[in-house]
Amino acid sequence: MGVQKDTQIFTNGRVYQDGQTDVNAQWHSSMVVQDGKIIFIGKDDAPEIETFQQEPNAQITNLQGRHVLPSFIDAHMHLLMLGQSLHKVNLDGSKDLQEIRSRISKYAKENPHKERILCMGWMHSMTNGEAKASLLDDLDPRPIYIDSKDIHSVWCNSAALQEMGVQDMETPAGGVIERDENGKVSGLLAEACVLLIVWPYLAQVLPMEDKTAALQAAIEAYHAVGCTSCIDMAMDENAWEAVLELRKSRGGSLPLRIAAHWCILPGEGEEDRLRQVERAIELNRQFNNETDPDLRIVGIKIICDGVIDACTAALAKPYSTNGHFEGPIWTPEMLDPVVKKAASAGLQCALHAIGDQAVSNAVNVLEKHGKPGQRHRIEHLELTAPEDAKRLGQLGITASIQPVHSDPAILRAWPKLLGPERVKRAFAYSEFAEHGAPLAIGSDSPTAPYAPLPNLYVATTRKSARQPDAGDAPVNENFRLGLAQAVSAATIGAARSCFAEERVGSLEVGKLADFTIVETEWAGEELLKAKVRETWFGGKQVYQA
Repeated sequence: MGVQKDTQIFTNGRVYQDGQTDVNAQWHSSMVVQDGKIIFIGKDDAPEIETFQQEPNAQITNLQGRHVLPSFIDAHMHLLMLGQSLHKVNLDGSKDLQEIRSRISKYAKENPHKERILCMGWMHSMTNGEAKASLLDDLDPRPIYIDSKDIHSVWCNSAALQEMGVQDMETPAGGVIERDENGKVSGLLAEACVLLIVWPYLAQVLPMEDKTAALQAAIEAYHAVGCTSCIDMAMDENAWEAVLELRKSRGGSLPLRIAAHWCILPGEGEEDRLRQVERAIELNRQFNNETDPDLRIVGIKIICDGVIDACTAALAKPYSTNGHFEGPIWTPEMLDPVVKKAASAGLQCALHAIGDQAVSNAVNVLEKHGKPGQRHRIEHLELTAPEDAKRLGQLGITASIQPVHSDPAILRAWPKLLGPERVKRAFAYSEFAEHGAPLAIGSDSPTAPYAPLPNLYVATTRKSARQPDAGDAPVNENFRLGLAQAVSAATIGAARSCFAEERVGSLEVGKLADFTIVETEWAGEELLKAKVRETWFGGKQVYQA
């Protein structure tokens, strides 16, 4: 006698099958899942549905007209940092220094047992570019760490600077340690200093149970917004150890499919950088599609430049203001041997490039060393020259984009920093697609909100999801994406970007039953009102509203 199978039958829905465009998208009313995989998609009155309903373990769900989409895949995020951010003081939306101080003081009073006060969401513009320890020192004697929204800077009080021993450190290559006229550290650590000083220190002092609890919180947060897979874009020993520990504690599996890029730091020279690539190659051989398709090291990540708001993104022409940009974090000479070694070993290279000069450098090195079919990628692509937008498609480079970063509410300083003409080239998403570049949509959480539906709202309308009533004009509407195009980039496009499209990313017979049930109207303008009702991972419900 055969083993009885659990059969889940979903009827009276709008089951989405990807068509890349709204015209080509297909909708079905029924889907059947058995043993974690999709075994049927079609109409409610199909004869197969009646047959499945006769099975002894059949469970029937009436979707009441709701949409069934492939569950989302966050194509660019930071898992451990996201989990930790869920417990940090959130400064996002603060108007000024006074509000920042007020939020921190309130948290400090309510949490006297915390050894450190960890904060997030600060933007340089909130404090007129100032990030002095003296502005924080009277709030609390404990160390205070404030992550900038883009995670490229950390603003510290004196206690934090002292416990890390920053005063006696030399500034690492690609980093910024702000000091006063007497050489005393003044509060701001930026770019490579975040990677080389702050993160390693906090990794060392925070207990493992805190890290695994943060990862678990991040996974649950993702389930609640319809996401069951992610691509971690700055994996290191600290985060990887925590991921493996959490998986072990859960019996060897996680309810989130993770592909990760190993973060390569500028280090102490070429030998040091190549040694980091060797570690990524070693981990890729241990954790890949063959050994474990749900937990993989797929490639390397290089942060080529900074960010526009801090005037550290690498631009082809100077900032309109007197910004302090002095060149990319990674020069072409630094990039060349690292990308060559990784690509030769079959690893995917993901290059963070925000400014047009950094993008050009990234395209050049991938053109030189990439091989057909390797699916290398460039992250962010916030300001691009027309010729480089075209080359992405010609070379098959994935445009890994985060529409949430193009939200008008956080770009108010850009015309002043770049000049109005250059802003017209910002976030040229539809142009990348028109030239044939594969698109993959992520959130860059926790630098930005991680929920996919508001992210897709910004992608398709170029309006603000953060402050929809603030009256900001849409940013470059000519570069917006169609809704099916955006959904595709956040599902099958993200899956393709990490070689996972054979298993996940679309609703097709034979694929894993990773899907989300959403209450919405099928229009970009309606996505701010959309609600995720259920999330399913491998045929098991992991979230219900």
